[in-house]
Parts: sequence; C-alpha cells; structure tokens
Amino acid sequence: MSSYPFQTQAQPASSTPSMNSFIDPYLYQTLQSVIRREVAIQTTQGNVRGNVVDVLPDHVVLQTGGSTFFVRIQQIVWVMPF
Repeated sequence: MSSYPFQTQAQPASSTPSMNSFIDPYLYQTLQSVIRREVAIQTTQGNVRGNVVDVLPDHVVLQTGGSTFFVRIQQIVWVMPF
C-alpha cells in the first residue's frame, strides 16, 4: 500500500482513480474540543499557533494575526492547547 493518497486500481476497461483518506478519530475529537481556543500545532513541516476556527474530517482551520491557515490533519504531529 502506498502512502500517497491517490491510487489507481486496475480494473478492466474503465479504471477510475480512487482516493483513500484515513481519519484519526481521537485527534479529530480532540481538535473539536478546542474550537475557539488558542493552540499550538506541530506539523511535519513546522509549527503554527493560533485560534481554532473550525475542524473538518480532513483539516483544521486556524486564525492567527489576521491570517487563516488550513492544516491537514494527516500532517499533524501534536496539538497543545493554551
């Protein structure tokens, strides 16, 4: 199994791509519990700190300093509320 989210599966005549997405229900629930609170989120690319505006199954919306960030949940390493 590839870690790349888009995989094509061989099918006769009409092969269509499919998307596999894995949701961590515990992280999703934790993020929902900190909506409207300030958090620090460590991602695989660095960290960001801001207020959680919204949480969806695939990403979290943070607002900080007048900027909005959309962070993919699959890229989150840890979350620390303040």
